Amino acid sequence: MRQHRSLIMTAPAKAYRLLLSALPFFILAIGPTAQAVKPERILIRNVALIDQSGRQEDVIVNILVQNHKLKLVTKDDIPDDDVDLAFDARGGYLIGKLATGQAPSFMILDQDPRTDIQVMLDTDTHARFAMQEGVIVRNRLNRARAAHPQKKQGEWFAYSPPPVSLPVGYQSGSRWNQWESGWTNGILIGTVVLDRQFWPYQNGGSREREGDLSEYERGEIRALRLGVVGTLNFELPWVYTLFAATNAFDQGFDARKDKNISLLDWRLDIPLYEQTSLSLGKQKELISMERISSLAYLPWQERSAPADAFLPSRNIGVTISGNGFDQRMTWAGGVYNDWFDTGKVFNKSTDHYVGRLTWLPYREANEDVLLHLGVGLRYDDAHEEVRYKTRPEFYQAPFFVDTGPMAANGALTCATEVSYRMGPVWLAGEYIRSWVDAPELGDPVLDGYHVGISWVLTGEMRRYNKKNGTLDRYPVARSVYQGGPGAWEAATRWSSIDLADGAVSGSAMDILSAGVNWWLSSFFLTSINYRRIWLDNEEGHGISDGVNWRVMLMLE
Repeated sequence: MRQHRSLIMTAPAKAYRLLLSALPFFILAIGPTAQAVKPERILIRNVALIDQSGRQEDVIVNILVQNHKLKLVTKDDIPDDDVDLAFDARGGYLIGKLATGQAPSFMILDQDPRTDIQVMLDTDTHARFAMQEGVIVRNRLNRARAAHPQKKQGEWFAYSPPPVSLPVGYQSGSRWNQWESGWTNGILIGTVVLDRQFWPYQNGGSREREGDLSEYERGEIRALRLGVVGTLNFELPWVYTLFAATNAFDQGFDARKDKNISLLDWRLDIPLYEQTSLSLGKQKELISMERISSLAYLPWQERSAPADAFLPSRNIGVTISGNGFDQRMTWAGGVYNDWFDTGKVFNKSTDHYVGRLTWLPYREANEDVLLHLGVGLRYDDAHEEVRYKTRPEFYQAPFFVDTGPMAANGALTCATEVSYRMGPVWLAGEYIRSWVDAPELGDPVLDGYHVGISWVLTGEMRRYNKKNGTLDRYPVARSVYQGGPGAWEAATRWSSIDLADGAVSGSAMDILSAGVNWWLSSFFLTSINYRRIWLDNEEGHGISDGVNWRVMLMLE
């Protein structure tokens, strides 16, 4: 297929592009055909949208024109509700320019003009449909059948996500941040996150314990990341990842106060056999859904306090993972040690042994509704001191709870997780418990949990990643640049952590969070998070309120 594409994008392709620029003249040459009605909403299904770059497969799309302007181009079904006319292009090839919100002019041909230029020279024979400035001037297409049978109303399984509009620049050719060759390909990815923190309320107990939090009221570059992801094109491609950052998204293992550039990820994923892979290098420990998931796509700006305190983010090591049982189960195990990254002596650095198992006990046929269960274990041999600490789920804040360094023989951490996704609604929770083998401290047992719910108000649904047992980001059905509302999400969460047991007095903290996320497009997010924080320790009871506004821009 690659060779075929390289052939069709030579001389015939150049001619095709020249003829494309003369498209209005071809449409005018066809001449208008009488239209009995002037429908306001015209739906054309099963159109082959040509990839002019020659790098990707053509995509079959559905096109909606409303009031003589392009409303939507999508690979998803478009319901027939309130559509005046619906036609079936049966894989016909579209040439023309599609810009959302503008009057479209295009033709649908019965053969591929890139392989036979005569198709363009004889449009009177080959043009099955033509539209000029949003008005049909030729139509030889048959009426389309309904996209799907009528669904029962009032039942949750009747939910269907909104159709996702293709990017406006789909037909603009290859992207500048992508490259491809015979032996490797890749894409340059970047993220910048800007935060503005406010502390509107703090009682006397909090002020006495943590100081004046208004000192943390400022704006900052929360994260600045740049990296590449791609493949080495063996028979089974290897995937490489390399990211550098000034501040990591994840607190804990990678959190730093300085602005020095550090390598956040450097990893090579090697497929071993079907559905099993080996990962080498600096990577996320596969321990829980919240920790594995990208923070940029979670409903909340920061991870929960228990996950941040007990579960380190990234480490250097080896992971083997896979799935099975009709992709209902995932499993992973790894061994990690940070000696290379920190410059410590290997045999004096802590070894970490991590495993995780997930299962889908319930999954509807269309996967609109599913139940996910998971459990992860992490054992530290404690060659170094054990310490658990975390901020109050705001990056611009001091550490509210902290055990201090604990001399121990080892520590075992268990993380259990449950997620229930019902279309655009996601209910999730995790419970984390750590047993510290430290007789002099009374063998403390420390724990925490969080439960949260999010609702994508615009109807989009998170996809379940069957490879690693996580929920991915939800698509933006129609961005503001395509005349849509973007994607709106509301979320709330309760988290609790207790770091006081035995001779350890690391305090206890409860946090109630509420937030709103607005994805203007797939690369532009603005969000606001509010939290009320209750802190209990030997010095008293503290209450504080924090608000953080975030803007995130992404290059993908």
